[in-house]
Amino acid sequence: MDYIETLNKKAVPSSWVTIGAFDGVHTGHQTLFRKIVDGARQANCQSVAITFDPLPALFFKRITTDHILTSTQERVALIKKLGVDHVIVLDFTREFADIDALTFMSDVKKALGLQKLFAGYNFTLGKDQAGTVAVLKEIGQQLDFEVEVVPPIRHGQEVVSSSNIRKILKTGDVVKAKDYLGRPYALCGRVVHGESRGSKLGIPTANLSIPGERLLPATGVYATLSHINRKTYISVTNVGVRPTFDNPLPYPRVEPHLLDTNETFYGKTMTLEFIDYIRPEVRFPDSKALVAQIQQDITKTREILKK
Repeated sequence: MDYIETLNKKAVPSSWVTIGAFDGVHTGHQTLFRKIVDGARQANCQSVAITFDPLPALFFKRITTDHILTSTQERVALIKKLGVDHVIVLDFTREFADIDALTFMSDVKKALGLQKLFAGYNFTLGKDQAGTVAVLKEIGQQLDFEVEVVPPIRHGQEVVSSSNIRKILKTGDVVKAKDYLGRPYALCGRVVHGESRGSKLGIPTANLSIPGERLLPATGVYATLSHINRKTYISVTNVGVRPTFDNPLPYPRVEPHLLDTNETFYGKTMTLEFIDYIRPEVRFPDSKALVAQIQQDITKTREILKK
């Protein structure tokens, strides 16, 4: 099967492994990866993370196509940044979903020399999610590998999880999301031509083309940082449908106004970090009132980013 070939390409003699979606690579994931990296080095093994594309939750429609926190490329880069030796991305297909836990773990053991598997407290694997932690421990005894269950990381009374981060972002609380992620929530997209309405008002925006599967925070105005051409700019970003104008947009757009620059950046790729929520998107009586409010938003953004 294709996944066996993918595993064999990363064949290592001895490894510590974790398996999961890891969407967002949040602080809970980071704790897990650091534990594996440090432990594997001490045990003279290599650390391996196995993840999937698409996400199983997306494949089984437990989440919608606009609820992804990180692209596959972003996930891989974030995991590698934490020092994991190998990140393996397996194609998640119907055929793959029908593989039972014993068969899959046997293949992992053979290809990666699995010595120790790290699993989250609520982790399941294999057909019909039958590979619970208890089942995996039994398989470990059969195949001769250890299973360590990693407890959840909590923020206050709440478990840090990808699903909870999605809920938080949908409220616009990007400060709380940062605490869960260990970094600001960010979107990456290409700057494209818009309708130039911002330019006509003297407040040009860089209209971002965001992949449709990425989760947008709640509509509103945010203090943001825009990273482009190896430079970072303070920016004020509107996520919304521009209700002040006639014919509001049918879906939200992401439109940062970069401060202290006159460049347009068309065709360039921008990474936009959400630092704080300023206000909801509202309909103003006219463009003059809108511009006056944006000037206040700019002042507030500068104050926020001086902290």
